[in-house]
Amino acid sequence: MREIYEALRRRALKARDQLVFSDDADSLSQEELLSRAGALARELPSGVNTIGILAANGVDWAAAQIMGFSSGKTVVPLPPFFSPEQLTHIVCDANVELILCSDGMRPLAAASGIATRAIKTAQRAAPIEFAEGFKQIIYTSGSTGQPKGVRLGARQIGWSTKALAEASEASSRDSYLSILPLALLLETICAIFVPLLVGGRAHFSNESAKIFVAGQAPSVATAFERARPTSGVLVPQLLGAWVQELTATGKRAPESLRFVAVGGGSAPEALVEAAWALGIPVFEGYGLSECCSVVALNRPGARKSGSVGPALPGLDVSINQGEIVVEGPSVMDGYLGGAEADRVWRTGDLGAIDADGYLTVHGRKDNLLVTALGRNVSPEWIETLLLSDSRIGLCMVFGHGESHLTALLAPSAAGGEWFSKAKRDEVLELISRCCAGAPSYAVPQDCVVLSPQEIVRLGLLTSNGRFRRKEGAAYFKAARSDEIPET
Repeated sequence: MREIYEALRRRALKARDQLVFSDDADSLSQEELLSRAGALARELPSGVNTIGILAANGVDWAAAQIMGFSSGKTVVPLPPFFSPEQLTHIVCDANVELILCSDGMRPLAAASGIATRAIKTAQRAAPIEFAEGFKQIIYTSGSTGQPKGVRLGARQIGWSTKALAEASEASSRDSYLSILPLALLLETICAIFVPLLVGGRAHFSNESAKIFVAGQAPSVATAFERARPTSGVLVPQLLGAWVQELTATGKRAPESLRFVAVGGGSAPEALVEAAWALGIPVFEGYGLSECCSVVALNRPGARKSGSVGPALPGLDVSINQGEIVVEGPSVMDGYLGGAEADRVWRTGDLGAIDADGYLTVHGRKDNLLVTALGRNVSPEWIETLLLSDSRIGLCMVFGHGESHLTALLAPSAAGGEWFSKAKRDEVLELISRCCAGAPSYAVPQDCVVLSPQEIVRLGLLTSNGRFRRKEGAAYFKAARSDEIPET
């Protein structure tokens, strides 16, 4: 991490006015970023070591993050999409002593009962000298229970930053568009640390991130057309929305793009190929918080459709009894309050590695469905097939212990009209067509169609947009087929 900070200081001396970060309302040159971070560090109360960050996506968050890592603090990102109860749990669990926040987030920050300080009040000050000791505690919502803290340090984050910069061929000519919340570690690395390392710049789309946090899909096409960046990171849901927008308007993605990573879930192969046809250079990847966000990644000159690419150089990725196992410098120090982790991490994900070293992910080991006939089905496999149809926005497959599988579907914006008119047998026919390449026992024979709003109302999604599988299965069992309205 020292290398990143020193690179920023050298560039600030040579090109003090060079833009590094901007958002919809503000911008920071390299000198201004160092000045803002220095002022924040000097305004911290004496003895404060663990700080939370609760801010809108933008230069405020970036300045607070730079201050935290350069002054050797323990930084705890506070996801704005978590509930107040979850945020309070994080603050207590991680022993956060002070929350740095943007003006709009101050009431939410104050609700935790911890002292707050507005980031923008920091005055100009000279850069601080780099201090060792930086740590970051990442919380993921999971599907049930309280969030669990993942302990990462300068070693993991610094290594991952270099590895991602090299894999994506990032350079000083790059401009990155940030749409995902900066509370996500991958976004912090790609939008803040990689640009600082290579001398590039990043623009934070405040409005897009705000819409995403609210559980909706922003206009990705509009955001990319306005910023015309070279790179970005998306989840499959946003990639699908972008492809639908471009298809509906007959437009193509900006020619400036050279690298768009997609992760956080399975991206249907048909969606990825449609994106490439529209000028979106998509590179699928795979990772998890316990391994500093990225384990494998397709990249320029090393991409295989349907896979998540080869492992990052320096990581040893293997398959043990069907489970993906990772060994190397990006593996976490451990869970907060738990034992130290060794450097071999059993991910809990099922996968396979082909003869060329490309990884394919099949789904979560603990999500595996076993039908009444003893057939094993990874639900993510079938869900990916279903999501290849642009009319389907969300889906979940369940049926553990049942004679057949059931698909819970939510229409996409493009599929709302079709689903409003379709009868049950037409929906089942659509499911059958999507799953044409799967064995009959893995093809859902029943379905439930709900609106996205109804799914949210029923509490079937986590705060970061993933299905709560147990709750979804319980909902269906309670309703049973004959009680579910015809679609």
